[in-house]
Amino acid sequence: MKIRQPIVTVAGHVDHGKTTILDSIRGTCIAAKEAGKITQKISFTHVPSEIIKENCKTLLEKYKIELEIPGFLFIDTPGHAAFTNLRKRGGALADLAILVIDINEGIMEQTRESIDVLKASKVPFIVALNKIDAITGWTKRSDDLKESIESQAGFTKKDFEKKLYRIISAFAGIGFDTDIFYRVGNFTKQITLIPCSGKTCEGIPELVVMLAGLAQRFLKGKLALGKEGKGTILEVKKEKGIINIEAILYDGILSKKDTLVIATMGKAIDTRIRALFKALSLGKGFEPAKEISASAGIRLHLPTTEEIIPGMPFLVTAETREEKINELKKSLQKEVEQVLQLDKEGIIVKAESLGSLEALLFLLRKEGIRVKKAEIGNIKRQDIALAITNLETSPLEAVIVGFNVILEPDTEIDERIKVIESDVIYKITEDLAKWRKEKEIEIEREKLAKLTMPGKIKVMRNVCFRQSKPAIFGVRVEAGTLKAGTRLMNEEGKKVDKIKNMQSEGKSVEKAEKSKELAISLPKITFGRQVKEDQILYTEIHEEDFRKLKKNKKYLSQDEIKILQEIANIKRKEKATWGI
Repeated sequence: MKIRQPIVTVAGHVDHGKTTILDSIRGTCIAAKEAGKITQKISFTHVPSEIIKENCKTLLEKYKIELEIPGFLFIDTPGHAAFTNLRKRGGALADLAILVIDINEGIMEQTRESIDVLKASKVPFIVALNKIDAITGWTKRSDDLKESIESQAGFTKKDFEKKLYRIISAFAGIGFDTDIFYRVGNFTKQITLIPCSGKTCEGIPELVVMLAGLAQRFLKGKLALGKEGKGTILEVKKEKGIINIEAILYDGILSKKDTLVIATMGKAIDTRIRALFKALSLGKGFEPAKEISASAGIRLHLPTTEEIIPGMPFLVTAETREEKINELKKSLQKEVEQVLQLDKEGIIVKAESLGSLEALLFLLRKEGIRVKKAEIGNIKRQDIALAITNLETSPLEAVIVGFNVILEPDTEIDERIKVIESDVIYKITEDLAKWRKEKEIEIEREKLAKLTMPGKIKVMRNVCFRQSKPAIFGVRVEAGTLKAGTRLMNEEGKKVDKIKNMQSEGKSVEKAEKSKELAISLPKITFGRQVKEDQILYTEIHEEDFRKLKKNKKYLSQDEIKILQEIANIKRKEKATWGI
């Protein structure tokens, strides 16, 4: 039985060193070249069994692992857990995963999301406890990781163990039994932790060997090479006038003579292959090939590339019958439609690839966000128009989010809708959550503005412009909001009068907020009798308005809540039901 090499994804929190770990495995230095050291493009690295045997011979013998797999195909995923969810037909693209955790920071929110995705996808994983070199006093003392750990200085070893047990405890809290690799007794029941440093390469051989052991325990019988060639498009690159399509062939065999059936955003297409290239080991480029077996990173030159989009699945067939090819096309398009299941109402989502789009939809739905349109490509006029239709019915959904896309030329953004763009996927969800929270407060505040809002003013000294009919005098807003037409009461709860007009710097105003000094006119009082200098006055709030404000006090400021409490204390003397 011919077996393929396992596909391995590297997952974890955005800055815990996923790419650095992979760099150490393949001996390259890509992380330093990435903008902000956050990997945004998916890439692949083939590590053949010969290199593993050569570099890890002693450890393979020590742990009695006889390497049967032909090697590993690593996928370096962008900086968020959702990319662990890269799909193939019928399940997750990855067979195994390395979950990278900074040993000094422990499990973070995105680490938990990675764990959730791996668990839901049933992908076996091991944990790389990265950045041991950052532990105070850490020095590599042996090529054997266990010996190096045990021979650290006392204070360093104590700090290491404290951080290790904190992570073991955190895993226990989410239902996982974990331990350091040399103490794991049952690899089918316990998750293996391997302390390491992507920077110094310490612990990397142990990581690769434990991964090999995991593959041989969990994947026997699951790596049999299928008859039907299947793959996923990863990138469409234009280099020196040539369009290169990079993809993963995850099952079967691909020949240069075969036909490819590729899903698109419309109807699936079929195409012949002009040129076929296979990825060399350790990310050293590509070489021409007539036939390639899975699993492999491949490069394609095709007669037509316009409709081909990253993330789309493809099938390989030697068939030339139109009936058979059409059958494969329908099958692929059905799969894409299942990925892009939408809601009747919701926001608009745009992304550069199907994989990005699926990842973004995964994150948004996890946060309970509805999506009514999800497409690959730049933001267009039609997207703006569709978002505008949400303004009246659901203003919180008058939003367009775009991952790694731009606004098309001559497309103007309507200021009433929100457009959130980024080339870092987790930032989109963070910005959207922040905007929604602010917008929700704004909407609720607009509703509350129709009520009498809590306000507290102080009558200023020596600022009386007219004593009566109407009395006009200066006040300072101590807290809250003061509006024209609002009734005032004093500290005993006695009604004073209704504000007829308000002026600031010689101009009429309808509203004044904290710290504002202005003149107000009260037609039914005499200044010096009902109202005096330095007196405190409050807005008079009816009981019904008070109840609504109390119910929605999460949308009030701390000052407003405090004034509401003061008004409640005054009113409580009249009626026992008043209270905050």
